[in-house]
Amino acid sequence: MGNNRRPKVTVVGSFNTDLVGVTPRMPVKGETIIGGPFLTGPGGKGANQAVAAARLGADVAMVVKLGTDSFGDQAEANLIKEGIRSDFVLRTDETHTGAALIFVDAEGENMIVVAAGANELLTPEDVDRGRAAIVEADVLLVELEVPIETVQRAIRLAHEAGVKVLLNPAPGQPLSAEMLCLVDVLTPNETETQIIAGVPVRNPQEAEVAARQLLAQGVGTAVITLGANGALIVTPTETQHVPGQQVEVVDTTGAGDAFNGALAVALAEGMELFEAVTFANAAAALQVTRFGTAPAMPYREEVEALLAR
Repeated sequence: MGNNRRPKVTVVGSFNTDLVGVTPRMPVKGETIIGGPFLTGPGGKGANQAVAAARLGADVAMVVKLGTDSFGDQAEANLIKEGIRSDFVLRTDETHTGAALIFVDAEGENMIVVAAGANELLTPEDVDRGRAAIVEADVLLVELEVPIETVQRAIRLAHEAGVKVLLNPAPGQPLSAEMLCLVDVLTPNETETQIIAGVPVRNPQEAEVAARQLLAQGVGTAVITLGANGALIVTPTETQHVPGQQVEVVDTTGAGDAFNGALAVALAEGMELFEAVTFANAAAALQVTRFGTAPAMPYREEVEALLAR
């Protein structure tokens, strides 16, 4: 980057407190099982991706809404501890801080209920309040755990200011061409690609066909994440497969968030796309070797060490 300025990434998105109960097997209706342990920690796609970006060296600001409850206090303290700018952390007493109730069985399979709470109250007007953080960023990073009109407002502000827009369309939902044409880089997984493009995605060939449809709807570049198989980059002129790193998988929960946070940092630093996706793959690979989401996000030196191997 020459002038040694830290890359600026702004995240508009969700925070959830993860409440995790470990169970020998999933209960059936009406059944009580003695399980444990019980773990609690920071989560939510927006906050996870913000933490990932901060740990990888970016100057991160987050526009997020929390309750005025103890989970909200912990969330705000945690964002500050991770070095994330908190000027646009908003609090509401109308509802609770977002929470995810997660059960994990002995096989590592999970069942999740998200109680969105304050995330549902993040409005386009709140985004306008955080405008300074958006227009000054190198990259705006957004997901779909807050209302779609809020995401649209953020994307439009960034696009009009010439800020690169990275949209991780998760959880998957159909998106309008009007919105897609403002997105520079879209990072769906195979399921999300299928939902947005409206065509089946069962293998890399079909993923490429679907990605071409997304580009036809106005997306600048599609980066389709393929889990252990890495990612597929589809631009108007070429298709490149970026292989994943082979690692011992412990918990895949935060892999997508590590990937997106890392990709945002790499693009904000001006890395070329193939190199940026390789960097993001390495971050995701480190993430899946550990339990948990935000607390397990890798640091820059770890990613660089893995890439140097």
